[in-house]
Amino acid sequence: MSHPAERADSHDLVRGRTHLGDFELTVLSDGFYFLDGGAMFGVVPKTMWEKRVPADEQNRILLGLNTVVVRTGKQTVAIETGIGNKLSEKHRQIFGAQQKLPSAFAAAGIRPEDVDVVINSHLHFDHCGWNTTRTADGRILPTFPNARYFAHRGEVEHGHLQLERDAVSYISANYDPLIESGQMTLLDLRRGEVREIVPGISVELFPGHTAQLMAVHIESGGSHACYISDLIPTSVHLDITWVMGYDLDPLTCIEERKRFYARAIPEQWLVLFTHDHHTPFGHLRWNDKGKPVMKGT
Repeated sequence: MSHPAERADSHDLVRGRTHLGDFELTVLSDGFYFLDGGAMFGVVPKTMWEKRVPADEQNRILLGLNTVVVRTGKQTVAIETGIGNKLSEKHRQIFGAQQKLPSAFAAAGIRPEDVDVVINSHLHFDHCGWNTTRTADGRILPTFPNARYFAHRGEVEHGHLQLERDAVSYISANYDPLIESGQMTLLDLRRGEVREIVPGISVELFPGHTAQLMAVHIESGGSHACYISDLIPTSVHLDITWVMGYDLDPLTCIEERKRFYARAIPEQWLVLFTHDHHTPFGHLRWNDKGKPVMKGT
């Protein structure tokens, strides 16, 4: 049975392409998945959020798993790697995980061997799942064998604590083998710092969802894009107070959204959404009520 949010193009693996200056941006999908609508909108009543996004009979909404591949002309950079293939069968069924990212790379004509850099905004399993691949004989191998991986050291340390609140969100096989092999670099980034990963691509801390969530800035030819990750997971979450039940510090999320909008809207950044399956990117504006909305709405 299909979800009420499914459309004719919902199964397309390449979700969008655009250019930013001299860079080419391609949005690839690990497939859509399902999460409880109440969890995705926190204290926002269902009578409000269901006007914008439909839920199925289990109260689940349809979400995307967007990997952005940036080709700079010199390097190929992948931002996020979806859910992957290491969930238990129980959790794979709960989320409806489709495990499509390798097929999406093939559909886009990009070989995993050609990826030079992988950036994880944070290390929840739905953002770094294809960092590694579980083979048929149970081995854990890097999905992108020639890439340098980057994540925040605090994310790894938090994941290793396996706290009751969010232990299920962290699967160590997504990152520990890469750390042990030296393929993953752990960043010690503080709020207010911007760290260049490769020319034109940098990361900046925007805490709240997790304490060390990083946004990824992309700049070329005087244009600016930002993969803001779970600070603003979809275009339906643009309202400053529409934060998630999953956020560890919702009040910080609200303040960090204000800080983000203060730059992204007047400077006309292209905003890349991590979990918006049907609207993977767009520009923002203030409406006549002073609320952030997508341009064209």
